[in-house]
Amino acid sequence: MPPSIVGLGGSLRKGSTSRSALERALAGAAAVGAETTLLDLRELDLPMYDPDDDEPTEAAATLIESCHAADGLLWSSPLYQGTISGAFKNALDWLHVLGRRDPPYLHDKVIGLISAAGGTQGLQAINTMEFSARALRGWAVPYVVPIPASWQVFGDDGSISDETVESQLERLGGEVVRVTERFAADPALHRQSECAEAAERVLAPA
Repeated sequence: MPPSIVGLGGSLRKGSTSRSALERALAGAAAVGAETTLLDLRELDLPMYDPDDDEPTEAAATLIESCHAADGLLWSSPLYQGTISGAFKNALDWLHVLGRRDPPYLHDKVIGLISAAGGTQGLQAINTMEFSARALRGWAVPYVVPIPASWQVFGDDGSISDETVESQLERLGGEVVRVTERFAADPALHRQSECAEAAERVLAPA
């Protein structure tokens, strides 16, 4: 059965360059045999996550169930004020609901990271997403794609003018599929008992 890769991201802007980048990475995943799904934040139109009232709406349920069912994920956010966008952070906040599942959160899911910046920097958003992936118990692949001056790379119609960036995004999609398949083939992974034992060892007195 082909791996399922879900792309989460974009921005609320109609001509989102981070969404265009995400689409290229998903194409790279599809090219090596994955089934792909795009979760466009503009289209999802998520409500703000409220921990006192976290019953998912239809849009939030689509996000939560799609990410929970995925074998791997691709995340793409614009760089706003040195970090990820509020819309992307809100989507990650909704994944807190997965803490009640077994296994919880995004346990052992492989995640590829993309950022699209208007200026010359992009790694700040990548770093933030990597911290979030770790907090959600996922695995971010080391190969990442920060895109500086993304407005010069993508047209308003989503077309891409830089073959190097296009190749990097497609490679990232393929890398997420490759690592996802390696994880799926390793029987030592996905064992909650091992995680529990590791936690006990950490808490045990020296």
